[in-house]
Amino acid sequence: MLKNYEIDALTEQQAEESRKKYGSNGLTPPDQSSFWAELWDTFRGDALIRILTVALVITVVFAILGVGDWLEAVGIAIAVVLATTVSTYSEYSNNQLFQTLQDEYSKILCKVFRRGDTGVQVCNLKIDDVVTGDYVLLQAGDKVCADGVLISGDIKVNQASLNGESEDAPKTAAEDGYDYNPDVVDFLDAHKVYRGAVVTSGEGIMLVKCVGDKSQFGRLASELKEEDERESPLKVKLGKIADAISKFGYIGGTLIAIAFMINCAFLNPTLLPGAASYFSGDNLMQILRDLVSSVTLAVVIIVVAVPEGLPMMIALVSGLNMKKLLKDNILIREIDGAETAGSLNILFSDKTGTITRGALQVVDFISPEDRDYQSFQSIPEQLREMLLINICGNTNAIALVNDGRLQVTGGNATERALHEFVGPEGTLAYENYRLECVDSLMFNSANKYSASLLKGGKLNRTIIKGAPEKLLGRCTHYYDEHLEVHELTNDIRAKLEERMSALSEKAMRVLAFATSDNRIGDHLLQDMTFVGMVGIRDELRPEAVEAIRTARRAGIQVVMVTGDKKETAAAIARDAGLIQSAGDLALTSEDLAALSDDELKKTLPRLRVVARALPTDKSRLVRVSQELDLVVGMTGDGVNDAPALKKADVGFAMGSGTEVSKEAAEITILDDNFNSVVKTVLYGRTIYNNIRKFIVFQLTINISAVLIALIGPFLGMGTPLSVTQMLWVNIVMDTLAALALGGEPALDRYMDEKPKRRDESIISPNMWSSLLVMGLYLTAASLLFLLHPFFQGLFRADGAEVYQGHDIYFMTGFFCFYVLSAMLNGFNARTEKLNIFDNIGQNRMFLYVMGLIAVVQVLMTFIGGSILRTAPLTLNEWGVVILLSLIVLPVGTLRKLIFPEKHA
Repeated sequence: MLKNYEIDALTEQQAEESRKKYGSNGLTPPDQSSFWAELWDTFRGDALIRILTVALVITVVFAILGVGDWLEAVGIAIAVVLATTVSTYSEYSNNQLFQTLQDEYSKILCKVFRRGDTGVQVCNLKIDDVVTGDYVLLQAGDKVCADGVLISGDIKVNQASLNGESEDAPKTAAEDGYDYNPDVVDFLDAHKVYRGAVVTSGEGIMLVKCVGDKSQFGRLASELKEEDERESPLKVKLGKIADAISKFGYIGGTLIAIAFMINCAFLNPTLLPGAASYFSGDNLMQILRDLVSSVTLAVVIIVVAVPEGLPMMIALVSGLNMKKLLKDNILIREIDGAETAGSLNILFSDKTGTITRGALQVVDFISPEDRDYQSFQSIPEQLREMLLINICGNTNAIALVNDGRLQVTGGNATERALHEFVGPEGTLAYENYRLECVDSLMFNSANKYSASLLKGGKLNRTIIKGAPEKLLGRCTHYYDEHLEVHELTNDIRAKLEERMSALSEKAMRVLAFATSDNRIGDHLLQDMTFVGMVGIRDELRPEAVEAIRTARRAGIQVVMVTGDKKETAAAIARDAGLIQSAGDLALTSEDLAALSDDELKKTLPRLRVVARALPTDKSRLVRVSQELDLVVGMTGDGVNDAPALKKADVGFAMGSGTEVSKEAAEITILDDNFNSVVKTVLYGRTIYNNIRKFIVFQLTINISAVLIALIGPFLGMGTPLSVTQMLWVNIVMDTLAALALGGEPALDRYMDEKPKRRDESIISPNMWSSLLVMGLYLTAASLLFLLHPFFQGLFRADGAEVYQGHDIYFMTGFFCFYVLSAMLNGFNARTEKLNIFDNIGQNRMFLYVMGLIAVVQVLMTFIGGSILRTAPLTLNEWGVVILLSLIVLPVGTLRKLIFPEKHA
């Protein structure tokens, strides 16, 4: 047991002086691309931008030769700059936000000894706050935070991240006078520990010698390369959609270019019948002009049709939801973690601190003579001393007393509860015993017990604590209240087993204590002497009960995986609502081991509890579930949980857990609450649904724009939307719509949906109905607007002729009608409800963006001029445009009535 006076801990002032002298423990961040570099990469790497740029160059060349339109060239140039700048800025800013939040909340915490007004305390400091000269407590699961030397304890570390060796390296305490040379890097040195190594077992104290960039890890950091980012299932689905739409765009663009040339050659009313006059030698310059226009139009159609905003939408939605998730104590460590969480089919969850409060409390001590003691002080003195030695001499927790207050750091929740039970008086009393631990065995899920061999004045024996069913059956004797040793008869053992079962059925954890004359080894558990057992209560989280109910409603099977006895686990599962019928199963690790994989697959749908679980059980459960094509979630907090967390589709690490588990998981639950795990599912479904809304909104515009451009020439209308107008629609609707729909709120009704299958298309049948109905409506309404004389009569006819005999005011009215109709369709796309204002107050950004589009569109009629082919409209004309545009809302409502949303 470590004592205060053994550690010459730094004060805050000394720590600051050390920081100034030796530097910070923060690593110099890698060079990040600036916005301008990202913008340049977009110009160089985006195929669509390259296509537009080529079209721009061709248009400029022909304009110089006198066969092109300078205004069209200017319009394309503006579109290229705006499209690239806006999309790059949106993605860059949201990626920066994500990275900033990651840097802020992902810093590992270190247990550092610091001296304050009340003496030495163990403080949880962020890794960057550690300085040279600090004493750091290292325990299993910790990541070494700096280079240093071990001055106390024994540990094993995994240094694979530094030297590639997967075998654990033992580290022991250095003797006084050990010469530490920071320039000599020796991973096999038995006393040196290096930043980045992971403590796999044991406990020790490290004296920090090198920090930050001066550490070996810091020197290597600049050479480390990040692994390629793995694409999430959602990104794969979006990629497939983008490819399919791109083919549609390329085919459509080609057909439209051909249609444009057919219109020019055969349908142009200014030419004589037939194409002979068009292809005459005197008309060569016009042919070149038309050819350039057709190619440019085809390029623009391709740009409009391809939803280049989809990749940006991922970053945008993730960035917008990052802060919301953090407010609910959810840290997304990998950007696709929340997306996948929305599709979970089965979730394996820890019990302690997740479904229960994790605030363990020892409420009962039962002596071998079947007597109850509700407080530590009420236990007879001699038996109390033996229990005190068993608790304080066999623990991974550090207990310090300052000004009469007990501070317990490290260890697991059970060990901290035991220290709280003995209190500050017991802790100080144990320090006076001057016992030395000469050998120890850490608790693990396979052994179900821990042990320490003590030598000193009070005791020279091995003390053991662990699962009562593991220890009680191997005890041959017991201590009475005066520490007299008696034979443990079958009758006494049976009574103790009855008490143990009674406590377990009350959902209490039971822990037994014993001593042995044997050293730690194969014969340790033979002929033990029983000390007693404690009952530990862990209250169920009230919110966990509702969260489990919500998860079941969402189609997610929840399985509680715990190290508790089967009776204890089953009692808690019943209280939590996990076990509701006779068909629901609670199995032990031994029961699982007895099942083949095929048998387990048949049993899995009814499985609710796994008791006395081993880490290997978790990995097996993940593997078997994935073989059934289920999307699997796993929670964990320990070193041994890391493989299962890594293997699961979504790993949820607990905020209070080890750094190893956090690194293995995609998501960290900062408050260790099962309710937060279920909220992650809700946010995942929200991200998925918001992207679906964007797809519906964007593709509706794409379909209508392509159809208008394709059908127009065959109706003798040419291309009603000019090149620059289509580019303007693409800029506004692609980028701003992503911002508007990306902020749609997380709605509880999403939890009524069933999990999405891995192979399920992101475009549902209901989405297809929306795309086709609204896309065809926009197309038909636009063509009717252009063809019917009634609509032409609603606008002034005294302006300049700008297109196919149509007046500038009429064509401006058509352009505004199309843009406003497409914008208002966003209200249809944002909700499947008939009420288009459903939950609109939770996404005010949608209203702001839609209002901005409308305002900018009005502004464009004043300043667009020849580039956008617009002119200012009168109030009456605007009234006509707005009224006609509003028709899209009842059309959308009628579609929802005919094709209602159906949830599987």
